[in-house]
Parts: sequence; structure tokens; C-alpha cells
Amino acid sequence: MVSTGWALPRVVVAAPASGHGKTTVATGLLGALRRRGLTVSPHKVGPDYIDPGYHGLAAGRPGRNLDPWLVGAERVAPLLRHGASVPTPADVAVIEGVMGLHDGAVGRRGYASTAHVATLVDAPVLLVLDTTAQGRSAAALVLGMRAFDERVRVGGVILNRVGSPRHETLLRDALAEVGVPVLGAVSRSVEVAAPSRHLGLVPVAEQAPESLAVVAALADLVAATVDLDAVLDLARSAPPLTVPAWDPVAAVGGQGSTAAVGGPAGTAAVGGPAGVTAVGGPARTGGPTVAVAAGAAFTFSYAETAELLAAAGATVAPFDPLRDPGLPAGTRAVVIGGGFPEAHADALAGNAALRAELAAFDGPVVAECAGLLYLGRSLDGAPMCGRLDLTARMTGRLTLGYREAVAAADSPVTRAGERVRGHEFHRTVTDPGHGDTPAWRFDGAAHGFVDGRVHASYLHVHWAGQPHAARRLVQACR
Repeated sequence: MVSTGWALPRVVVAAPASGHGKTTVATGLLGALRRRGLTVSPHKVGPDYIDPGYHGLAAGRPGRNLDPWLVGAERVAPLLRHGASVPTPADVAVIEGVMGLHDGAVGRRGYASTAHVATLVDAPVLLVLDTTAQGRSAAALVLGMRAFDERVRVGGVILNRVGSPRHETLLRDALAEVGVPVLGAVSRSVEVAAPSRHLGLVPVAEQAPESLAVVAALADLVAATVDLDAVLDLARSAPPLTVPAWDPVAAVGGQGSTAAVGGPAGTAAVGGPAGVTAVGGPARTGGPTVAVAAGAAFTFSYAETAELLAAAGATVAPFDPLRDPGLPAGTRAVVIGGGFPEAHADALAGNAALRAELAAFDGPVVAECAGLLYLGRSLDGAPMCGRLDLTARMTGRLTLGYREAVAAADSPVTRAGERVRGHEFHRTVTDPGHGDTPAWRFDGAAHGFVDGRVHASYLHVHWAGQPHAARRLVQACR
């Protein structure tokens, strides 16, 4: 582990509430700073998978999540240092917040909020403010954001959706009264819209040309409207990071491997969008092959999952259920994470050879959310793998939130009675809602399925907070 201090410039992009333009500014900052020749490290507060894809496309390296609920508060700063160190040390880290600055886990007094993460990584906050229908009151709002938690340092504001030059002057004068510098102003007339879907933005892996155009436009926008030198000065005001970097080998308690966690040349890294450098070293042989679902239908994966599997001794091999006729050669275990299979149901159904192979595969299989749906008999009437005796369908209801769960049974990644923290994020339901042997129990009910060597549920778990899951999976396939 690295234990000496590192003067990593870093800034948290936050807002008073969702919808103020955090993703616009954060993604644009990453792209604009990269154009200056800087190595930028992208991070996202919370469990979001889609924003980090846009961040990764802008930065040229995988976007990573910082979530105290999922990994424990003590791991947040080490994970930041790790992410900013690989594959090469970054010149600056940009951390996009979640929801409003002080919004965190319900009933936990700001735990896992953007403000909480800003204090854990000791970084200044750049507040993005939607100024629609606001004048001088904007300064009072910023003042309240700054005063609510004195540990949080709001170092500047970017005015978004400014109506006119006169409006901008009014806002700048008001913020000068409370001593908060304005580092940029974006007019309403130049907004850049990213394609959206029922769970948020459309993942970058689904539409690379359009995504590249959006990211380029955001970089243009921020370069033209934000004082990048002032943002860098703010980022450089962060004190050195003195915590050691998170180490996947130490986390799994093993010797590690140099197994690659990316695909062949020209393919996306596991956990990152197309064009992002794969995390990990050169490929080696000897470790059991763990196949990890990727491609447009299965874009939700934390970068640390593949790193932990490699550290536990596995050779990690991505596969695309939309395109690949079979699992990678020598596959001993399969991990199928989240995504949007409902948007690709017909194409997934059309890959009958892979569906049949997965139905007959006798090794350990771990599936989360989209993976759960793919393993069932059908999704909105389209045939899926049939490995689990369930059907799934879209609904109009969003299931969303953090969960505290207890493992209901032994499986390739859990031991009965173990407690984990995860999150749910879906608009689908399964029938039945759980198997005879459920995967988890939370909120007074059973959830998910443990069927032979299959562990599948809607619950997303960040393996950096549960590194034994990677170790157990690799042991199970040996």
C-alpha cells in the first residue's frame, strides 16, 4: 500500500438539488481539462452507473463510484486515491455529487451525501446553481448551503441556465455580497441534452457516436463558459491525501494476479465505456476464467469488481450477450451485472446459442438486477435463458433506494446470515418475487434466488465493501 501523502488536486461538483446541471458541468470539466493535456480522474458520489460512463468517456479512464453506504466511510478516501492512481497517476480528480449537497441515506442525517463524501476526501465544493427564476435570492440559497455544515467548504459557484447578461450581473453581484466567487456562467440558450431513458441517461455503451458527440459538446460548453484556471486553483487548495490507497490484493487477502480485466483491442474495459483504457496488467494463464457480462445491455458494473476478481487469482473475460455466440473459452464462473435488458430483449432473445449455454452452464453464476432478468424464462414475453423459473416484465413503478440485507442462504458469494449493504434501482418485477431459497432478506421480506450454484437478485452490491465475494467466487470455480 502507498502510505505517503499525495497532493492530488480535487474538487466536488455539487448542487442544491437534482436537475441543476451537475452532470453537465462535471462531464464538461473532465473533457475540457483533458483537452488541456491533464490526466483527469472521474468519480461519482453514490451508486449511479450511468453518469460514470459519461465521465469515463470524457476522461479516457473508467469512472468510479464513492459511496460510504456501499463500501464503508473508511474506504472512500482510499478508493479515491486508488482510482486516481491507476492506470497512471492523475493530475486532478473531479467528483460529481448526487442529488442535493446534503441529501444522503434516508433517516441517516446526511450519511452518504455529497457533503459527507466531500468531508471524507477533504475536497472543496464547486456548487452548480440553476438560476431559472432566481435573482438575489440565489445568494441566500448558496449561503445556506455553505452554512448548513461548517465542515463543507463551498469554494465557488457555477451559474447555470442564466437568462441574460443582466441576469448574470445581478447574480454575480449578489454572490459577491456573501463572499462566494462565481467561476462560470452557462446561458439557457446553450444547454446540451444527453439522451435519457426511464432510469436516467442512456448508457454510453449503447450509442457510442452520439455519446462522443454529447461529451465533446459538453467539453466545448465548459471550456467557453467556465474559468478553468480558477477551478484548478480551487482543486489545488485541497490538502494532501494521507490515507493509503485501496489495494484489491490486500482486500481479498490473496497474492493477486496480472490477469487482464479488459477485452480484446478495441473493446470496452469491464466497468468502463468503449475507448476507456482497461484496468489491469497483461493477460496471463493459469487462473480460472470468470466471464463478466458487458456490452450495451449490461453496462452496470463497478470497476473494482474486475480488479478484485483478478486480485483473487481469476482471469477476467468480458463477453457481450448481444453479440457473442458463446461464453469465453474455459469459463468457470459467470458474473452478470445490471443494465437495460428490457431495451434489448429481442436481440438477447435472438442469441439462442448463448442463452442455451447459460441455461446448461454448471459453474457458479452471480447475477444482479439485469442479470436476474436475463436468467429467467422471459422478459416482457421475449425468451431469456430459462436458468431460473421466473418471468419478468416492465412496470410503471420505480423501485429505488439503499438496502440493508441479510444473506438468506449459502451461495458462491455469500454465507447465510452475513449482512451487506446494497441498493435497488429498477422498474421491473419478477414472478415469483423470490425463490424457495431466497438470496436475501430485508424490509421484512425475502428477495432473490439461490438455485444450485446461482445467486441472483435485484440487489446491487459494491464488492469493494464485500471483497470476500470475489474471493469466494474464485474459490468456488476452482
